[in-house]
Amino acid sequence: MATDHQHHDHEMDGPGYTTPQAAIEESTPEQVAYVIGLYTGSDVDAPDFIAVVDLDPDSDTYQEIVHRVEMPNRGDELHHFGWNACSSSCHVEGLARQHLVIPGNRSGRIHVVDTADRRNPELLTVIEPEEVHEYDLSGPHTVHCIPDGKILISMTGNADGDLPGGFLELNDEFEIERRWDAPGEIEFNYDFWYQPRHDVMISSEWAAPRTYQPGFDMEDVEAGEYGHRLHFWNWTDRTVEQTVELGEEGLVPLETRFLHSPESVHGYVNAALSSNIFHFWEEDDEYQVEKVIDFESGEHADWDMPVPALPVDILVSMDDRYLFGSNWLQGEVWMYDISDPKTLRKADSISIGGYFGDIREVQGRELVAGPQMLQLSLDGERLYWTTSLYSTWDDQFFPEERERGSVMLKADVNPRKGTMTLDEEFLVDFGELPAGPARAHEIRWPDGDCTSDVWL
Repeated sequence: MATDHQHHDHEMDGPGYTTPQAAIEESTPEQVAYVIGLYTGSDVDAPDFIAVVDLDPDSDTYQEIVHRVEMPNRGDELHHFGWNACSSSCHVEGLARQHLVIPGNRSGRIHVVDTADRRNPELLTVIEPEEVHEYDLSGPHTVHCIPDGKILISMTGNADGDLPGGFLELNDEFEIERRWDAPGEIEFNYDFWYQPRHDVMISSEWAAPRTYQPGFDMEDVEAGEYGHRLHFWNWTDRTVEQTVELGEEGLVPLETRFLHSPESVHGYVNAALSSNIFHFWEEDDEYQVEKVIDFESGEHADWDMPVPALPVDILVSMDDRYLFGSNWLQGEVWMYDISDPKTLRKADSISIGGYFGDIREVQGRELVAGPQMLQLSLDGERLYWTTSLYSTWDDQFFPEERERGSVMLKADVNPRKGTMTLDEEFLVDFGELPAGPARAHEIRWPDGDCTSDVWL
């Protein structure tokens, strides 16, 4: 599947960094974070928003939400979002990593926010759901900038909220360009990551919007309504070349992360419901997949079945040395050394929140949910996370999140020693907003991050 390529260590015209190592060496510590804020599924009658969080320790407003971009409608369920451009757009002269593309997973509405003023971004335009439905798609999820200044969005369902899902492509004017895939290539869809130097994209599987949006039901799993496969695509031809069946140990494969080196053919995916992490890599022109971490379930007095770990998010440090993840139900943030991608070694973990977390409060704030979406600084020294998964799922597993709102927390990471230390002085409380408690989800940095940047 790998293809020959030209060496890409060259002067860049477009956005981003020449290499992942350049991102580590040339970036400055994050000054602000853009964080999804949610009122969908709460008792607060207000639209979802993008929160601008001050992360400058020398600022008078450190750890505060200093600005909010409110969406024009209620009930979008903003979920994952991405940039209009990244390091893979390096050949596009004049392009800037300036616009956030922010879908509403529940509404199907796609918002574009201009961050030219980093601390005071503004809503630029909105693509309405009807425009998306014309391509027989709904449930927008992962947003990735792709080469040539365009944007690709994975979609979990068709226009009716059923299967199959697919992909939607936007042009650099934020107009729908086309449906990227031919309908029928896949059934389930969720996350994706591409590695253009090897002409490959990987996509994973969640479920149809009509299945997951009302909440989690084990009967849906037993009925085969949740995904358990990985798809490896020919990036150029936009066709699936290989599908890998993960079986019972790979139920609901979610985040797909190639290593950042554009030369690498290794990556990882978290099978949330099976509480496993899989390693994938190319060998002899085929992708191999092997389980490398198996988190054990735990007995809890309030549950009539063992509580699974539910690893809901993973990310790879920019130097490709560590894999970080969050076990939402059990309340654990973990890091594994992946210097040898096939032989993982647990480096450290923090037990916090969740059903088994040792640390139950920070700065006097009780933690009412486990760790969920992660983001790591480009230099690998600060790990942040939020606590909301999806509004209806929060209500089932951590119902107090609806009443108390989410928090954003931080750990200081020592990549040389492979350790993490909870910053007990850091807390962003989304439960203390003027309109009422809000949930918090994905996090992005203005200069790119470990879950959105791709290199040619």
